[in-house]
Amino acid sequence: MTSEGSNTTAISLRVPVMDDGYRLHQLVEECPPLDPNSIYCNLLQCSHFAETGVAAEIDGDLVGFISGYIPPQQPETVFVWQVAVHEKGRGQGLAKRMLKAIVARDVCKNVTHMETTITEDNKASWALFRSFARDMGAELTYHEHFEKDTHFGGKHDSEFLLRIGPFTKSA
Repeated sequence: MTSEGSNTTAISLRVPVMDDGYRLHQLVEECPPLDPNSIYCNLLQCSHFAETGVAAEIDGDLVGFISGYIPPQQPETVFVWQVAVHEKGRGQGLAKRMLKAIVARDVCKNVTHMETTITEDNKASWALFRSFARDMGAELTYHEHFEKDTHFGGKHDSEFLLRIGPFTKSA
C-alpha cells in the first residue's frame, strides 16, 4: 500500500519482517521520549507479532512503526504496544494510517476494539487515538492502569489504558 503525504513523498506501509528488528530499535532511539526495548524484543515484534504490526518506509528508510498484538484472553481486541514516527514521516497523518492498516488486515477480522496505554502528558498520542476513535465511529474510554509508584517503582509516569470500540465504521 502506498500513500502520498502532503509533501508528495511516497510512504509505503507493509507487514514487518525479521530484518526490520534492528532498524526498529534504531527508529525508537531517534523518537524520544519513546521507551526503548531490547533488540531481541524488537526482533520478536517483527517476527512473532508481525501481522499486528506495520512498518512505514520512505525510499527504503524506516520512518514509522507500530507494534501490537491480539491478547489471547481478548480476541476481539488489538493492543497497540508502541507507535513510532520519525520526523521524516511526521505531519502526514502517518500514525493514523498505520493504525487503520492494522485493523484492516485479515488477522484483525474479528477485532472490534483497540487498546493502548499512554502517559497523561503525551498529547500527541492522546490526539492520535481520539482522532482514530472518531474515524472509526467508536467510543474511547480510559482509566489509570499502570501506576507510577506501584508498577514502575517511581521511575516512569503512570500509564492510562485507553479502550476504543466497538468500531462502527471500517478502516
